Amino acid sequence: MIFAKELGDTLRGALSDDQRVVLLGEDIADPYGGAFKVTRGLSTAFPARVRTTPISEGAIAGVSAGLALAGYRPIAEVMFGDFLTLMFDQVVNHITKYQTMYAGQATCPVIIRAATGGHRGYGPTHSQSLEKHFLGVPHLRVVAASLYHDPRVVFADFLSRDEPVLYVEHKLLYPQHLTLPVNGMVGDLTATSSGMLPTVRLSAVPASECSVTVLAYGYQAHLAAKVVERLAMEEEIFAELVVPAQIAPMDWEPVLSSAAATESLVTVEEGADGWSWGAEAASVVSRELFGRLRRPVSVVASEPTIIPSSKTKESAVLVGSARIEAAIRAAAR
Repeated sequence: MIFAKELGDTLRGALSDDQRVVLLGEDIADPYGGAFKVTRGLSTAFPARVRTTPISEGAIAGVSAGLALAGYRPIAEVMFGDFLTLMFDQVVNHITKYQTMYAGQATCPVIIRAATGGHRGYGPTHSQSLEKHFLGVPHLRVVAASLYHDPRVVFADFLSRDEPVLYVEHKLLYPQHLTLPVNGMVGDLTATSSGMLPTVRLSAVPASECSVTVLAYGYQAHLAAKVVERLAMEEEIFAELVVPAQIAPMDWEPVLSSAAATESLVTVEEGADGWSWGAEAASVVSRELFGRLRRPVSVVASEPTIIPSSKTKESAVLVGSARIEAAIRAAAR
């Protein structure tokens, strides 16, 4: 199950099941089918409701807001997540405010899909993970795609509610195989989950026997899982990986439960260091578990600078497996 194909099939199912669903975005129509081919074939099957737009993220946001207010369920694709900045005003000052401003008499359930992240040599303006700038916006859900969350379940949840959503999809997830828990296992790791948009917990041994909790989302969760599995099998360094789907607002209970057992926490994200998701996690966990952690929370994030076009230099800036492993080793002592 390739993630991009499963996501495309999810969108196809949404279009088929609900006549209110409309897809908007740049170059999403056939024969191109989107920059990452997620929407390939959909405009042929649903020509009236899969529409290529002009190169204007502001227009995409505005049209999506109008459609949502009129009763449609627009799903807007942002070709590169870097261009979310061009939607920021309408998301923060309009889309997320209408339902409360009008006391629930109007809703604006826009779903924004954004291809984010680096490690592909796309340079400073096509490689960023900017979701941290949307965390904490009232009435906006921020959800991260991962290989451990079924996109069908995720979009069923989105379409069942009247809330706007930002759905971030790391580019490197598209060619990967989904690794959904099967019989309580993901590979050699035991998997447990809770919630409609589940937080998945992965470990080789029970949390009580682990020496560190690792909190990560999206593609970084995939990298972290590989590190956690390798350290467990080769060196008996045991960590529990906690992977939320929804990263804002957060359900902190699974994180607190795990960190209380391991007494140590490492957060991992690809966004730039400083004023970040990891910093918020460190604040919450340190407050709730004050005196129970044996060391300060470690926040692993990318360097606070622009992302180079050179893949060698890009690797030095962005979080990768080596940095994740070093953090886990230090936190497990």
